[in-house]
Amino acid sequence: MPGRLRVLTGLLAAAAVAEDWPEWRGRGRLGVWNDTGIVEAFPSTGLPVRWRAAVHAGYAGPAVAGGRVFVTDYRADNGTKGGTKGGTKGTERVLALDEASGRLLWSHTWPADYRGMEYATGPRATPTVDDDRVYTLGATGVLTCLDTRTGRVRWKKDFPADYAAQVPAWGMTSAPLVDGERLIAVVAGHPDGKVVAFDKRTGRELWRALSSRDSEPGYSQPVVIDAGGRRQLIVWHATALHSLDPETGRVWWEHPFRIHMNTPIATPVRDGPHLLISAFFQGSRLFRLSEDAPEATLVWRGASESEVRSDGLHALMSAPVLQGDYLYGICSFGQLRCLKRATGERVWETQQVTTERARNASAFLVRHGDFYFITNDRGELILARLSPAGYREISRAPLIRPTSPPGARRELGAVHWSHPAYANGHIFARNDEELICVDARRASQ
Repeated sequence: MPGRLRVLTGLLAAAAVAEDWPEWRGRGRLGVWNDTGIVEAFPSTGLPVRWRAAVHAGYAGPAVAGGRVFVTDYRADNGTKGGTKGGTKGTERVLALDEASGRLLWSHTWPADYRGMEYATGPRATPTVDDDRVYTLGATGVLTCLDTRTGRVRWKKDFPADYAAQVPAWGMTSAPLVDGERLIAVVAGHPDGKVVAFDKRTGRELWRALSSRDSEPGYSQPVVIDAGGRRQLIVWHATALHSLDPETGRVWWEHPFRIHMNTPIATPVRDGPHLLISAFFQGSRLFRLSEDAPEATLVWRGASESEVRSDGLHALMSAPVLQGDYLYGICSFGQLRCLKRATGERVWETQQVTTERARNASAFLVRHGDFYFITNDRGELILARLSPAGYREISRAPLIRPTSPPGARRELGAVHWSHPAYANGHIFARNDEELICVDARRASQ
């Protein structure tokens, strides 16, 4: 009996340090992987692939919850994968796969018209899982709530049809966000429904906020934070950074920030009293959140509005990292940069993460204890340490083949722009052809 108890205790301890990845950048949208027992170096050939499942094209990363993996994709009616300029009609789809085997459990499809859309390859928004519901958003603004077990549609919204939304050039990208009994979405509704909260179970509208008359929705992800004694919904769109009351849609505070080409993309990040946003063209802005009220003060703004000539940080898709007195992020030509948090002054930079100095070169950073797991757009997985002293790479190995069109000359002829999921000791990554499950547990090596 004592031996059995020890085994059971060990199993329970192992289970306690394994977490699902139910939404964009993981639970809470923090970009943090909390699992323990993870490898501290990679074999030169890469981590072992546990399974592969065929998928169609798309940028949307997977979500993992309740023993299932959810991912969306797209297939054009003419059989093409789409391109960087314009698109065609086709079918979007959400798949539910068994987490252990990759076996298809169910799928649900709906028509999608990608004509006129830039980078018309597939959906952009990671599914959001909440209990027995999964919420998906297609590139043309179709929001669907489905039963995680059966795939049955519980409710659906079509943003252009229901809210007169105008789909922006690069499609709808902001993953729906669950907050309590609400599902919050960046709808881009006209005239006054840029952000809408729905009853997460029925789809009934609860509130709408912010005008869309002179502002596109942008491509950033909404996040909810606790600061100043209040819950705050942070929405960064093409003309401003807004903090809203997630219960009512009331505006707590706002900071005007007109973004070139309507392209706020990187997710806002917060560490303690500090909140950071970073734009490709106009650089970064750091705010200090009040401790006493839902208010924010601008600490500094990037000195340059040129993504070509800058010592600051001009993030594109990759969310920066705020860590103590420093911040780290991927800049406009793929440079990983370290800046002083207090001033925005650059400490160091390296091209080592992305290898190729090219416009839009990118990588996603996920923190794991004192390390960072980084996936670059060459399809490589990197394990590294970041500190004010510099970038220290520990391991690098192939993860998945790049398959998406880059839109400009790139060394490999394709890029990988999908954020992986890190869940239960495994890494789940997709391209335009397959979704793979990679074993990252130390015991498996």
